[in-house]
Parts: sequence; C-alpha cells; structure tokens
Amino acid sequence: MTLSATVSFATCDLCDAYKNDSSGEFRVLPPVFKDFGGLRKFSGSIATVKCFEDNSLLKAAVDLPGEGRVLVVDGGASLRRALLGGNLGAAAAKNGWAGVVIDGCVRDVAELAQCRTGIRALAAMPLPTEKRQEGQRDVAVQIQGVWIRPGDWLYADEDGIVVMLAPRTA
Repeated sequence: MTLSATVSFATCDLCDAYKNDSSGEFRVLPPVFKDFGGLRKFSGSIATVKCFEDNSLLKAAVDLPGEGRVLVVDGGASLRRALLGGNLGAAAAKNGWAGVVIDGCVRDVAELAQCRTGIRALAAMPLPTEKRQEGQRDVAVQIQGVWIRPGDWLYADEDGIVVMLAPRTA
C-alpha cells in the first residue's frame, strides 16, 4: 500500500504547521485549479511532464504504472488545447496514478468525473492537442510561479494544493 493511501491529511493543517517555513521546502499552489476527477483528495510522490499543447509525453506517462504517484504537468498555462481527456484520465486511474495536476486544460469533463483519480486543471477546453512528440519528462517544472521537482510530495484536497520536499510522516 502506498503512503498516499495510508496517511490522512488536510491541506489547511499542513499550512498551519508550515506557515512560517522560509526554506522553500513547503510550497502552496495558487487557487486557480479546478477539480475535474473522481477523487477530490489525493497525495503522492511527484513525477513531472513539461509539454506545450502536445500531450504525447503525458499519454506515455499515464500509460505506465503510477504506483500512487501524482503526475504534475507543466502545460505552460495554455488555455488553447486540452492536454488530458477521458481516455487518458481512465488510463491514469487504471494504472494507479493518485492524481494529475495540469497547468493547462482538460476535456471530456463528464468522463473525467467518473475516473477514480484526482484531476486538477485550469479549465475545460474541447480542442485536443497536436501530437508532435515534444516535451520533457522528470524535470523540474514551474507551475503558476511555484517550482516543483520530481520526487517532491503533493497533497491536494478541497481547500487547495501544497507541495513538500518530503512526505509528511505524522
């Protein structure tokens, strides 16, 4: 069983505990992400994809075993193309991804709501991406001005999204 399935948390409690942290090890994402997935609360170790209006690497990632991790996608905050739709959301759930956080758009909103995984994104956009096989995986990404690195831990619930250097142990 993964840590994301065994540790309960509240992002408000985490923020209370770390509100005076100035080390940069605790970060809070801005409140711009909307909830699209079937799970409202999720957490896990982070894997990253950096892509712009091309979801080739995102598809490759969700097709792999997620092992309770959270995929953070730097989509350049594009509102012009959807990086994740119903098929990829279903693949993420089937392959054990705890969640997907996209600095960009999604589509097939009704289908995503049925996926047993957390999905956060900026907005819905029906237009799909082009497939150019461009982008990077497992690199540090900047999401809404916040740096996120592979291996960091993400916690998301109804109040927001926080990122920590290491998993919360208590």
